[in-house]
Amino acid sequence: MTVTSFDRRPEPDGIARVTSTAAELLEVLWGRASTAPASASQLRLLHILEHHDGINMRTLAASLASTPPATSRLFDRLQAAGFVEREHSPEDRREVRLRLSGRGRAFLTDLRGRREAELRAVLDLMPRTKRTALAEGLQAFCAVAAARIHDGTQGSDSKSARTTPPGAAVPPVTGVRATGLP
Repeated sequence: MTVTSFDRRPEPDGIARVTSTAAELLEVLWGRASTAPASASQLRLLHILEHHDGINMRTLAASLASTPPATSRLFDRLQAAGFVEREHSPEDRREVRLRLSGRGRAFLTDLRGRREAELRAVLDLMPRTKRTALAEGLQAFCAVAAARIHDGTQGSDSKSARTTPPGAAVPPVTGVRATGLP
């Protein structure tokens, strides 16, 4: 894999290429921190439940852009592994709430730890000033991306997702995980 380079004052197209390359490299690094016994689809389901505890199957299916039957089968496999649980709603016994189990939470915590160890190994090799610049850039990126996801902004050329003027300070982003889920 060739790492894409860009000039000192990059335009969004150049940054998009470099970011795409970085995401691909992250996938390779994170591949070293195996997601077994969960597939990529199952991992996505676990992340959604982590952020939306107690949702129903229909909402989960919509979040996965899948059908309720396919989502139910995916959920069943994770339930058999002990990663998720179903519980009846106290308000309406017909409503089933879906939750991440303690084992599922432990799996995600362990997976994140292994992934972060892979990242630390790379970051330790970077000069401190470059790490600082990366952190500032990623913080700004996360703030705008989270706002775009939250607001449902669409379109590659839309400026409406910009929450701060270019070059303005961006406050620290909390609660945004590497999963990209709000």
